Amino acid sequence: MTEPFPHLAAPLQLAGHRLRNRVVHASMTTRMQRDGRVTEAMINYNANRARGGAALVVTEPLGMIRQHAELPRVQVRNPAALNGLRRLAGEVAEADSLLLAQVQDPGRGRHAPGRNPRAIGASALPDDLSWTVPEALQPWQIRDLVADFAESAAVLVQAGFAGVEISAGHGHLFHQFLSPQSNRRDDDYGGDAERRCRLLRDLIAALRDACGTATVIGLKLPGDDGVPGGIDPTAAADIAHQLTAGNAVDYVTFCQGAHGPSLEDHLPDRYGPPVPFRGLFRQLRPALNGVPLMALGRITDPAEAEALLAAGEAEMIGLGRTLLADPAWFSKARAGRSHDIRYCLSCNTCWGYGSMFGAALRCVNNPRVGRPDEADHRPSPAPTPRQVVVVGAGVAGMEAAWVAATRGHRVTVFGSGPEVGGRTRLRALLPGGDTVTSIADYQLAAARRAGVQLELGVTATAADVTALNPDAVILATGAELSVPDWLPPEAASEGWAQGLDAAVWGLVGRAGRIPGTAVIHDMDQSDSVHAAAEFLRNRFDRVVLVTPRDGVAEDLWIVARQGILRRLYRQGIEVARSSAPVWSDAIAEGRLMLRNLHSGTETLLPDVALIAWATPRRPRVSLADPLHAHGLRVLKVGDARAPLDLMEATAEGHAAGEAV
Repeated sequence: MTEPFPHLAAPLQLAGHRLRNRVVHASMTTRMQRDGRVTEAMINYNANRARGGAALVVTEPLGMIRQHAELPRVQVRNPAALNGLRRLAGEVAEADSLLLAQVQDPGRGRHAPGRNPRAIGASALPDDLSWTVPEALQPWQIRDLVADFAESAAVLVQAGFAGVEISAGHGHLFHQFLSPQSNRRDDDYGGDAERRCRLLRDLIAALRDACGTATVIGLKLPGDDGVPGGIDPTAAADIAHQLTAGNAVDYVTFCQGAHGPSLEDHLPDRYGPPVPFRGLFRQLRPALNGVPLMALGRITDPAEAEALLAAGEAEMIGLGRTLLADPAWFSKARAGRSHDIRYCLSCNTCWGYGSMFGAALRCVNNPRVGRPDEADHRPSPAPTPRQVVVVGAGVAGMEAAWVAATRGHRVTVFGSGPEVGGRTRLRALLPGGDTVTSIADYQLAAARRAGVQLELGVTATAADVTALNPDAVILATGAELSVPDWLPPEAASEGWAQGLDAAVWGLVGRAGRIPGTAVIHDMDQSDSVHAAAEFLRNRFDRVVLVTPRDGVAEDLWIVARQGILRRLYRQGIEVARSSAPVWSDAIAEGRLMLRNLHSGTETLLPDVALIAWATPRRPRVSLADPLHAHGLRVLKVGDARAPLDLMEATAEGHAAGEAV
């Protein structure tokens, strides 16, 4: 019998090194360094991707030049960091994988609020997101920068790294030199395309001289940055052809977008198709002078990756978010366990936690990121098997259930709905929601394997729970929308005024368009609210999103916010910012008054057919006191503890399953 995914499993030679397969962990910023040094979590993270099957692991960008000294990066130039770098390389090598360090400088780019006073760049032109104006590097500064990168790369090779990957996309420094939009120089490093490529040519040559021919040098280039006057596919092909001449590098990959309105393009999300860059890679591949190509960009399924290699469209498959969600993605696929993979949702929450909060890398579908036993984790047996009852079959409850049952506990789950998944089942019906069901699908399969007893369609009472004589109860009963203060309680029972969840459920499966305007009073600003607005726009003549905030999706990370704004504008969904509805009897006749919270100006919306509110949620915890009164140990998880997000629901459920 033929083993699955033979093209993914085929070895490959790079710079004299043998890769045992074609799977590469693409660089992701972990935020796991501390004080410029490698931490245990950082070692665990990279080593687990190697143990899970990736033959090549590319680290996050490291601090390699003088200008990086104040950045939150592992500082290669600091001797105190050397031992940690050696350990990191050794752990990856022990798993029969190669480790590369990413070479990158953000240049004028900045995600965080405010400007970067120490930014460097090709020209003194502002960043399109933060408006940071960098110091335009002088030729001698460029030569020093190249020398610093090469010197640091040699230190890494001595520490056991197999090489480096130069990141010359995403609107960062090297991209800024390549693009005519951001490089307005007229010297040896700017002007025509050949001179704009000089910095990278010099860097590649310096790295090769410092590290030797047996060092892997990878190169990430912009494929289509989406910037007027920037790098389109034609320009990208010319750049790639120049920089791969004479096999100067060992592999090439292409990223999309830049540091501006097209930033979201570099992280294709669940609102678009899988493998969205396949056509672009086909277009650019002939320009590479035979240098191996690494495909990347929302490749989440092993069959997608295998198809790219089988068609001869790439030699390697780069996976970032996919291996964050499941570091054992390849080993599971190779063992015929694709059904057992925890799939990437393409939600980009991982990116958001790091870019907005400066937090360590996390994943909605992987609550064990950075732990020593992360790859293909199996919960350890409990010292004493116990009877555990979980009330609630949403994400938090099901995560707790399968973990507790796998540890040997006898677990019963009460779920009020007909299926598991809770609110994710509703989210799956909205635009961009098709991937979210994979959370519950995995949890259900794991729960069944572990022997969890499911009681669905049952709104459990305290008597139902205590009848099972549990040793512990996990309360995962979720939360409910509160009726907004401006709406009288009696009005909430009318068909035209509903919580957003109920309004959407009521329209699922309903055919035909509905005349009039749907109004969403948005006090949540989550991705799901904006997806619901798109859902309603396909059914109503007009949709107005009313929010008391000054902006839209302000609490979400920029790549998510860019996508939300783009879709809202393109679909003609109106936004009334800094506004709140005002109750009057006219609402019953379909007229709603909005009042601006700053000026007090009132605007009348006619022909209102639906008012739906997305308000702060109140935990459903009515069972807590009766269960405590019975002397039971009760753990509240997910929204039942405090309404948060899917990331916290999975994490808290997992922790509860380990704790009982």
